Amino acid sequence: MDKTVIKDLARFLINAEVEKKEVLKLTNEHPDLTVEAGYAIQEQLVHMKLEEGYRIVGPKMGLTSQAKMKQMNVNEPIYGYIFDYMVVNGQELAISDLIHPKVEAEIAFVLGKDIEGPGITGAQVLAATDYVLPALEIIDSRYQNFQFTLPDVIADNASSSRVFFGSTIKRPHNLELDLLGVTLSINGQIKDLGAGAAVVGHPANSVAMLANMLARKGLKLKAGQIILSGGITGAVMLNVGDSVSAKFDGLGTVDFIVKE
Repeated sequence: MDKTVIKDLARFLINAEVEKKEVLKLTNEHPDLTVEAGYAIQEQLVHMKLEEGYRIVGPKMGLTSQAKMKQMNVNEPIYGYIFDYMVVNGQELAISDLIHPKVEAEIAFVLGKDIEGPGITGAQVLAATDYVLPALEIIDSRYQNFQFTLPDVIADNASSSRVFFGSTIKRPHNLELDLLGVTLSINGQIKDLGAGAAVVGHPANSVAMLANMLARKGLKLKAGQIILSGGITGAVMLNVGDSVSAKFDGLGTVDFIVKE
């Protein structure tokens, strides 16, 4: 794909995020858009955000459930990036800053040392992890009605939008992350629940896959990064006034309220 087109499409998606308006998926006008081109647009989008002064907190994984991969007809997850402005301090989500947000519960990993693929395993990830913590990721596709193809969502930085991190941190060897249960409740009603195994069998496997995917581009996971490993629960739509709470076995709770 032409570099000028890549830049134009990246700017188009950034503008949609900034202006908080949904747009039609890129493949409407570019039906031949490939996964590779989607990542090229994402890389340009990330570059533009860095040039604007934003900082990457860490990468995130998406489509980490077998059901989602089957639905999108892929055999590996996708990734995007969380920036500093996406991390919410406090317990309020301003819905007016977003388009049509959804929430999902995840386990985040903080590395104590760099990890570089290929060939990284979940066991190697656990050995390199300083601690894990609970997180609620807010995804907010810029596309109309969350309708997109795989290259579209990759280009749109995997719908990255906001994230709440919990205050409980633990060494990973003190938890069985694949068995760790999570309940996601809104206004006191359980909306979804799951265990860590929903994330490609074990959340550390997801981080290992990420390291191996990045290695194809000569990139690595870095010490100190906060890595979102993928949704343990499904993504639930949010509305003004919602009180959201996720309970993680052994990792406490993460709560917030949706404001106008």
